[in-house]
Amino acid sequence: MLSSLPDSDIERFIDEDCLYGDLTSHVLGIGTAPGRIVFATREETTLCCTEEAARVLQKCGATLTSCMPSGIRLSAGIEFLAAEGSAQALHMGWKVALNLLEYASGIASRTQRIVETCRAVNPALSVVTTRKSFPGTKKIAIKAITAGGALPHRLGLSETVLVFKQHTAFLGGLEAFLGSVTELKLKARETKIIIEADTVEEALLIACSGADIVQLDKIAPAELSAVVTALRAANPNILISAAGGINEANAAMYAATGIDIIVLSSVYFGKPTDIGVTITPMEPLAEI
Repeated sequence: MLSSLPDSDIERFIDEDCLYGDLTSHVLGIGTAPGRIVFATREETTLCCTEEAARVLQKCGATLTSCMPSGIRLSAGIEFLAAEGSAQALHMGWKVALNLLEYASGIASRTQRIVETCRAVNPALSVVTTRKSFPGTKKIAIKAITAGGALPHRLGLSETVLVFKQHTAFLGGLEAFLGSVTELKLKARETKIIIEADTVEEALLIACSGADIVQLDKIAPAELSAVVTALRAANPNILISAAGGINEANAAMYAATGIDIIVLSSVYFGKPTDIGVTITPMEPLAEI
């Protein structure tokens, strides 16, 4: 899943910041001076998009000298990406690369903390993330959550069957729809049928319908443990996922309820990772 973004995305990121070049380096007359750029962690970080940041620097004209891969966790003070080139190339790539690294690594770091916290409580738990990433950032978001040890809940509408009340409203309601689950499974033999429940009563009906997964929405951990026990009694083979309001502060409590899957969006939103950058000349500048 840790695939690299295409060149078209890298070029778009550069164009957003310096479509016509770096005016400051130009008017200062330092554009051709050789230099070195180094990126280093300022806090514990799970790296993500180092490959893309490196390509940003390269497309701006710099030469890569070192790059650690996405998915590595580093303590503070570790250099992980460096390049050499003209001052103009380094300054053009600097903020574009840094923004990619800080935002993506922030997502990856939050994800890894949640995954490790949850699996310490429930080793078999799957942590998956929703489609609620900010529009236009999905490729980065998916790479980041994967670097942090999670997987996407669903990449889009085209490859999953997840039934909400907004669907069953067109089918006569939940109970009327549940009578057709067996037929639905025949239509989509390679796909698990997931149905969301808003109440405990709905969850029990879904568990007995033949669905593969019942997704419980916005049920507090204190109540969820009893619900899980009841669902297992009704159908020992049902998989149970919990969604809605799950974050770093409460994920372990949800994991302890005995569910199989945690579904969350919270990792997409939060503080970017703090990454330091130094740009230094490789030889003294001549007087201007």
